[in-house]
Amino acid sequence: MSYLQAYLERIRSRGNPALADAINKTVTDVVPQYISNFSFTDHVVSLLVGDVQSGKTSHMFGLMCAAADESFMNFVLLTTDNVLLQQQTYQRAQRDLCDFCVCDENDYLKFVDNNLRKPAVIILKKNSSVLRRWKNNFSSTNFCAGNPLFIVDDEADAASLNTQVNKNKQSTINKNLEAIKKTTSSSIYMEVTGTPQSILLQTAKSGWKPYFIYYFKPGKGYMGGNFFFPPEPPKQVIFTDNDEADELLNDDEFPENGLKTALVMHLITSGHIMLSGGTVSNFLIHPSVKTSQHSCFANKIGSYLNEISHSHDEPETREAFERVYESLKETKSDILPFDQIYDYIAEQLETDKIGILMLNSIVSYDENTKYETGINVIVGGNSLGRGVTFPQLQTIYYCRVAKNPQADTMWQHARMFGYDRDPDLMRVFMPPKLFKLFSDINRTNNSIIKQIENSTNGCNIKIFYPTGLKPTRKNVLDKKAVGIYSGGVNYFPFYPMNKDVSAIDTLLQPFEDDVYSVSLKLMIKVMEQLESEVDDWNVKAFIGFINTLLATDPTAQGKLIVRRNRDIGKGTGTLLSPTDRRLGDEHPDDLVLTMYKITGNKDKGWDGTQIWIPNIKLPGDCAYYSGEN
Repeated sequence: MSYLQAYLERIRSRGNPALADAINKTVTDVVPQYISNFSFTDHVVSLLVGDVQSGKTSHMFGLMCAAADESFMNFVLLTTDNVLLQQQTYQRAQRDLCDFCVCDENDYLKFVDNNLRKPAVIILKKNSSVLRRWKNNFSSTNFCAGNPLFIVDDEADAASLNTQVNKNKQSTINKNLEAIKKTTSSSIYMEVTGTPQSILLQTAKSGWKPYFIYYFKPGKGYMGGNFFFPPEPPKQVIFTDNDEADELLNDDEFPENGLKTALVMHLITSGHIMLSGGTVSNFLIHPSVKTSQHSCFANKIGSYLNEISHSHDEPETREAFERVYESLKETKSDILPFDQIYDYIAEQLETDKIGILMLNSIVSYDENTKYETGINVIVGGNSLGRGVTFPQLQTIYYCRVAKNPQADTMWQHARMFGYDRDPDLMRVFMPPKLFKLFSDINRTNNSIIKQIENSTNGCNIKIFYPTGLKPTRKNVLDKKAVGIYSGGVNYFPFYPMNKDVSAIDTLLQPFEDDVYSVSLKLMIKVMEQLESEVDDWNVKAFIGFINTLLATDPTAQGKLIVRRNRDIGKGTGTLLSPTDRRLGDEHPDDLVLTMYKITGNKDKGWDGTQIWIPNIKLPGDCAYYSGEN
């Protein structure tokens, strides 16, 4: 039996045939085109995209098994520099890749003794000393140089990219990863992430731009961005005051507010789950990156739990719980009777069965792993993102507001995404401004996915976000190669060229000099006939942005303004008349393409030939990002 078949059989034997089928589809789509025909002489980079907490690890393992069937023997699986996540991944690999030689960071002798008898996978943190040590290990092992290395970089957008690209230097992690690739004659480097923004904006020169991208759909029952962050908030999202977090930190008491309601919600939800045969129920609080604030929130939770324990017989406390119970019943009609749940909660509080855990850089690994069973409240910051999974996470209180929010970082904090949640009991507490940010990110994510699915190799992706929301950290983007275009700004070439004037004439012949609503696909047809003498107007980028809008809505319309017989000077630094500029500004939410056909007057610097000059204005108060084409 092949490695892939054995792996899929193990998944099916655990009662998950749908997951096995999904993995098999990914393998069927990727392996014949990009792995079976591997040259064994090149170092190639690819990208596997999946939704946050949608099962990327299972698909990674499936591709690794399929690669082993194609004669790959040495694998490296990279995690972020997080002991908890590295150990979580190592333990899962031991379970799921049991016919591999699975090595931890200190298992060099185990790796050497295996000596290609089985496919070997080493689970490594992206830590400088760890990577440097294994670079030396590979270099000193005679069976590595002649065998291709298959590197799977989980959360590849974190730490792996060169953070000193704009200083003409190479960051340490990036340098070490490149050195590991070069210890062998050839390699496949598979970047894996649910937040590919920074990778999509890499340049070919960087060595980290993928030559193919594959997106796999989440399985049945997945709750992700479209569930939690549609344009209109669902009942599962409860708004808190925008300044509630600051008020909590500055108030010695625990006032009636979103956090108090969220805690009661968690207790009632946990009561139903545990009484229904469940073994775990978790509540996540994400206040900020500051560990001192984590302690403050944890202490307040502890104080309120103590208060409930002493006052649960009082009518006021009972009524507060009943109100929350009734709000849960709006979505969970078959929730257990209130009295049964309330008595259970009181018993758990009296016997001190509610765990309060902090998950941050100052808490040890052993303390961090106590949320697999029981009723828990978890408080933390950065450690709550990037791959760490929390079982039966039903209640979230998220109030972290960054001064300069980044889409990829925020999306990785969306720990509410996943499968093992009861959607009817799910509740997310956050201020309205954060819901708006998450909804904007979700819209762009959907656009990115559609672009990947609609393109031949998924490698010409364009991204846009509302002004003020960055796609990623700026230190990993080559500022000389990444174009940033603003919505509402008019862009036109100073030195325009037409590939075929008569072709543009034909496309625009039905339109008199006026303004029209037209298909964006027609605009692309027009734009494909346009060029510039110099690199001052990137028509490929603008076509890419139009395709981005079409990926969101295939029937999308734009505004076309047509003007003929214009006598404008060449390279004068202006194009639109005041009237036409105002006309375009009347449509701030539309893409506006204005086409001027000029006389080509030699006295105005032209060659006497008529030519069409475009002016394009991208929609909305947005920033549009374009990497190298």
